[in-house]
Amino acid sequence: MSIEIGVVGPHDLVDDVAATCEEQPGVTARRLHYYHESQAPALVEAHGAQVQGWLFTGVVPYTLAREANVLHRPAAFVDYTGATLLQATVRLLRDGRDVTRLSIDTVTGTDVAATFGEAGLPVDRVRSLPYRGGLSSDDVVAFHRRQHRAGAQVAVTCISSVYEVLRHEMTAYRLAPSVHSVRTALRQLLLHADSQAQEDAQIALGLASLSDGDAGLLKEVATLGGTLARFAPDTHLIVTTRGPLHDETAGFTTLPMLRRLADRHDRVQIGFGLGRSAAEAENLARRALSRARRVGPITAVLSLRGDTDIVLESTMPTPQPAEANLAVIAQRVGLSVPTLLRLREVRAAAGEEPLTSREVADHLKVQQRTARRMLHRLELAGLAERLGNLASGTSGRPLTLYRLTL
Repeated sequence: MSIEIGVVGPHDLVDDVAATCEEQPGVTARRLHYYHESQAPALVEAHGAQVQGWLFTGVVPYTLAREANVLHRPAAFVDYTGATLLQATVRLLRDGRDVTRLSIDTVTGTDVAATFGEAGLPVDRVRSLPYRGGLSSDDVVAFHRRQHRAGAQVAVTCISSVYEVLRHEMTAYRLAPSVHSVRTALRQLLLHADSQAQEDAQIALGLASLSDGDAGLLKEVATLGGTLARFAPDTHLIVTTRGPLHDETAGFTTLPMLRRLADRHDRVQIGFGLGRSAAEAENLARRALSRARRVGPITAVLSLRGDTDIVLESTMPTPQPAEANLAVIAQRVGLSVPTLLRLREVRAAAGEEPLTSREVADHLKVQQRTARRMLHRLELAGLAERLGNLASGTSGRPLTLYRLTL
């Protein structure tokens, strides 16, 4: 696999991380340095067209880029738990530091306890501040100052801007990713990128029924990188692939061409189908068009395997009252408003912690496969984010971790 990835991080880490990545055959790295983590989203946006994937030197720049909605390629970040944290502990011990009295940012208390437990070190006087969206570098500095006054001997930070402030005030140690952690993150990224490439090549067929011929349709199909052919007297066939369709629909949520075509036609009904074969994609497109005709005169629907139908908005939806917005979401993802309300309760109860399909199933009192289908629909609509896998503790499939954003 040949791939160019963008390595994003502070100037003193990017070169080492990029060099480790380039040990992998077929991988080239574009080095993108910043002097403050707040610059990460702008770097990603400026260089998005030149790379096929993103590797961030830590979770902070990754989270900032994700929250800025500029990640349109597979992305991963180097995890500072495990080998990286253990490496830092060994170095602190070698320097004569008391590693039982630390303040550590970004890493969760659970991860600290697991790493220290494996090393046989107590954690009762180790304080941690997990990173979350909206947490500023000033907040992190304030945390370390409080812990220092309370007796912490060393401030361990993953954030370069925080380290630059603290090193003048107290004993501070900057976590740098271990080679093992970089290689682990790179493997995850390459697997994601390879899976994405295969998905993007998946065939997508569309059936468009317009009230007044095909005026304007050929130009719109060109934006999808597709071709147009006559399918029936009043229906046209659109042939494209998943990748361009995903990009043009902002992750299967909106279809701008629908509104533009509506300016020229009284009726615009479009059904897209994604399948593993042309025959399957065509059957799904027929189903999607049938549903679009039932929904209304200006409608587009995307049908997927597993009985999933997504109503595509004609433009990005504007903010609406909570209940009205839920009604729109319910129509788009094919779930009821009461189900979405219960999912919001599950999200609120979980806080910042990710959820598994098993936990969602338990909360909603449904079967696990039903919960997986719900989460898959929300993910396609951009209302849930897949974070990784968790061993199930049995011989069955691993549990997928999700963060709900609806």
